[in-house]
Amino acid sequence: MQHHEIPLRMFVNGQAMSGGSLDFALEGARFLGAITTAPRYRFYSIRDEFPGLLPVSSAGAQVPGELYALSHAQLREDLLPNEPDELELTIIELEDGSGALSMRLRESAIDGPGVVDITRHGGWLNYLKTLATKAGPG
Repeated sequence: MQHHEIPLRMFVNGQAMSGGSLDFALEGARFLGAITTAPRYRFYSIRDEFPGLLPVSSAGAQVPGELYALSHAQLREDLLPNEPDELELTIIELEDGSGALSMRLRESAIDGPGVVDITRHGGWLNYLKTLATKAGPG
């Protein structure tokens, strides 16, 4: 009997997005479009290396990202092994009320060094632009 796997929906909001340092992990996955989360999250930069999404009960905001359809094997073998220890797999709520897999910031990592709330910047790419501006001309 042939096995037909139903693809998983994975929301990414950091280095796995198009052009990011982890986008190779989603090579061959089907891009479903740019989308934002439901307004239930805060967004953090971890040492300015990668972002982390954190569900909150109040003062949440919508966080932009990209939605992909990928196989269990791709998630297991390509994406998860490249994710930092501060993040863990979870299910989030998207703006349309549907769910998707996503990485989230572990509760234990919130007080770590270099963890800064960047929710107001409107996404990881916008935040990275502010860092480039601060650094000035290279």
